[in-house]
Amino acid sequence: MSEVYRSALEMGKKYRISGHETFPCRYAWMPKAVRGLQKDPKLFLDETKAMVNLGVGKNMVRSIRFWSQVMGMVEGETKGQNSEVTEIGRVLLAEKGLDPFLEDIRTLWLLHWNLSTDRTNPLLAWDFLLNHWQDPELVPRAVLKALQKEVQKQENQPSVTLKQHFNTFLHTYYPTRGRKGEVQEDNLDCPLVELAFITKIGERELDRRSGKHETIYGFHREEKSDISPQLFVYCLNDFWQKRHRAESTLTLREIAYGYGSPGQIFKLPEEDIRTRVEALAQQTNGFLRYVESVTLQQVQKTRDRDSIELLREVYTGAMNDDSKKNR
Repeated sequence: MSEVYRSALEMGKKYRISGHETFPCRYAWMPKAVRGLQKDPKLFLDETKAMVNLGVGKNMVRSIRFWSQVMGMVEGETKGQNSEVTEIGRVLLAEKGLDPFLEDIRTLWLLHWNLSTDRTNPLLAWDFLLNHWQDPELVPRAVLKALQKEVQKQENQPSVTLKQHFNTFLHTYYPTRGRKGEVQEDNLDCPLVELAFITKIGERELDRRSGKHETIYGFHREEKSDISPQLFVYCLNDFWQKRHRAESTLTLREIAYGYGSPGQIFKLPEEDIRTRVEALAQQTNGFLRYVESVTLQQVQKTRDRDSIELLREVYTGAMNDDSKKNR
């Protein structure tokens, strides 16, 4: 376990477990939410009206609202108040946005980053498993036992089961398969599946008499070329602002293993982190730079940069062939 990890509860925060209605996010939901709210800021105040405008059932309306909020595209939680599209939501997903149809793999990594780094009401499975879980395997029974132990510290008990919450987390990244192993069509709409962030490692027998088996999963912990240097810089700066705003330097270890860090949230190996930070000075014109000595390995921030400017730089220039998905 990372030495710098502290659970949300230890920092006075409450875990968020319900709200997704057990639906993983789907491709059309983020663009629909952003453009729907731009046309009608009261969209989510009237669920019946939202059902008609979005073309989905009541539970899915609630799920769309949930995912658009936790992915940072929409803000506004207070009951009876309008929701608003965030600046990031407008820049990315408006009709003339940088990636209005989620065609760029970097946008999917950005959505993963946003939903995994909420400081106010972090999602239990995302917060705990990305920052705390260090086992090479994700064994569902072991995971559920650990999540139960964590959530028992919280006064308010969840309205959905932990199994439902974990399954929603799992199938955000791993496709649902039918009895014969085929990918079910319903889950093809979950965009983050394309990240291949979670993979199947194997199976183990649960009950010899019944022949029941349990699938074992794991995080993909290799280098990820889809996370471009510009996207890494954006997320590193976002991490800096959210958790170390008063500091002008961050150690390599903090960037690789710190709570909510790029290394933890993206599951990047330390050597890849090192390669990325060594190139920062040239890539950022000195905005960030890596300093190393016998006893010191750290990144220095020489000035502040606007996050939206950094976001635009992620998409500046011709899109790489491997960034735009072929569908």
